[in-house]
Amino acid sequence: MTGEFPRTGEFPQRTAAPAEGRRHAIRRRALTLLIIVLLIGVPAGYLVISANQSRASGKDKEAKYSATGLTEGWPSKLQRRLYQVPVPHPAWWVAYYETNNWKTSRLYVEFETTDAGLSAFLTSMGLHPDDLKQGDITIGERDRNVTGWTFDGPGTWSGLAHEQKDPAPTHDIVVNHDKPGYPWVYVVSRTVP
Repeated sequence: MTGEFPRTGEFPQRTAAPAEGRRHAIRRRALTLLIIVLLIGVPAGYLVISANQSRASGKDKEAKYSATGLTEGWPSKLQRRLYQVPVPHPAWWVAYYETNNWKTSRLYVEFETTDAGLSAFLTSMGLHPDDLKQGDITIGERDRNVTGWTFDGPGTWSGLAHEQKDPAPTHDIVVNHDKPGYPWVYVVSRTVP
C-alpha cells in the first residue's frame, strides 16, 4: 500500500548531525562565559563603585561640617547672598566657615584680591575704600579664636565695622595691605536668624 504509516514504535531513521568541532565548542563556551560575566559582573561592579562613592561623599560632608575653622573654597551663592558678602572677581585663596545657633549666625570669609577687586567688593556693599581706617582691627577676639586669624603680624592693617538694621547683616572687615596691589581681606558677617 502506498502512503502506509509505520507501525507503532517504528520511526524513520534520521541522519545524525555532524559532530561539533572542538574549536567551535571552545568559541561557543567562551561567548557564553563572556555574556554571563557581562550580565552579572558589570552590574555588581557598578553597585560596588556606587556604594564606595556614596560612603566617600558622606565622609567628605562629615569632615566639612565638623571642621572647626575655615574650609578652602567659595561660600555658596546662597550664603553670599544671605550674609551679603559679595566675594569679588578676581579673588583667590578663598576660604570660609559658617556657624549657626539660636541667637546669631556668622559667615567668616577670607580672600586675596586686587586693589580694584577690593574697591568693587566694598562698593557692592555700599562702602568705599576710604571708609577703611588704618590700624583699626574690627574683628573681635571671639571671632579670631573661631577662625584662627591673627592680625599681629607684619603689614599695614585697616578695617571697618559696617552696621546695618535688622534683618540685614553686620560686617566686620579687616584688610592687610602688606602686599602692594594685592590686599588680603577678612570678613565676619553676622545676622540674626
